[in-house]
Amino acid sequence: MGAEAEERPHGAAVVADGFGLKGPRGWAFREVSFRAEPGSLVTIEGPSGSGRTCLLLALTGRMKAQEGSAEVGGLPLPRKMAAVRRISALGQVPGVSELDPAFTVAEHLRERALLQRRYDGSVRALLRRPAERAAATRARIDEAVAAAGLDLSALPKGERTSVRDLERLEALRLSTALALIGRPRLLAVDDADLKLSDADRAEAWALLRSVAAAGTTVLAVCSEAPEDALRITTLAATTDPAEPDPGATEADVTEAAANPDATEADAAEPKAPAEKPAPDADTDAATPDAAETDTGTGTGTGTGTSTSTSTDHTTEEGAADALAETGRA
Repeated sequence: MGAEAEERPHGAAVVADGFGLKGPRGWAFREVSFRAEPGSLVTIEGPSGSGRTCLLLALTGRMKAQEGSAEVGGLPLPRKMAAVRRISALGQVPGVSELDPAFTVAEHLRERALLQRRYDGSVRALLRRPAERAAATRARIDEAVAAAGLDLSALPKGERTSVRDLERLEALRLSTALALIGRPRLLAVDDADLKLSDADRAEAWALLRSVAAAGTTVLAVCSEAPEDALRITTLAATTDPAEPDPGATEADVTEAAANPDATEADAAEPKAPAEKPAPDADTDAATPDAAETDTGTGTGTGTGTSTSTSTDHTTEEGAADALAETGRA
């Protein structure tokens, strides 16, 4: 009983205070301050290009911020980025953790479970008999699939359905199941409501609420957050006159994120759960501008009350540059 209790997912509290990340052409985001309790549903709301994905990756230890501070499960950022990556998992994040369209659903699930056992399993688990290891792997897959609400029997070809044949909501459920196989304390999902019908959007939020209710803290990027979520709003601003505008596009973010070697944060890919330790980093001493918040305090709580924290003074160019340039200094 004691061992089983230790393996159950338990959410990580997320705290940010004046958190900010700047690229060479402007701020990707800055002055983010909020507090979310374990098991909260936290949404990052804002227009495309306003630094939403950069904030999501910074809070999961995949990017290094230069201003302010944050903690995930008591682990300080950016100093403990590698440790934060070990307790967090990425669902769908375009350009960083994407599903392989040529794989079947079963192949994705089996690969993730085997990699999880190989890199994160205990020595005792590796010494089990093959039949016991196979049963444990199957049990972990079934647990994650059930938590994600993915009905394999309803797919066109069951487990043998290719990813390219999945509807967008089914792909969201699959990517969520893959992330949950590692039993993370924090689950991060990008573009949670992108290109979904009203009915599918309601199902997507029901899925993420259920994951949060089961004990895993959920961090989701969206264009419009549900009213019951803790909302962090990023706002795109005009380019700082002191920063040149070379015409960067949001595609630069995707291209840079696809190359994990380009950042010191070492953005993790879904097929390689082994984490590299990240070096310690000092934060800038620059004094940030005041953040705009609904409450006027710059903080929020994860108690079910909707709170909106706005991050101002950001540029689309800064968000596009952040993944490629962060940590090179």
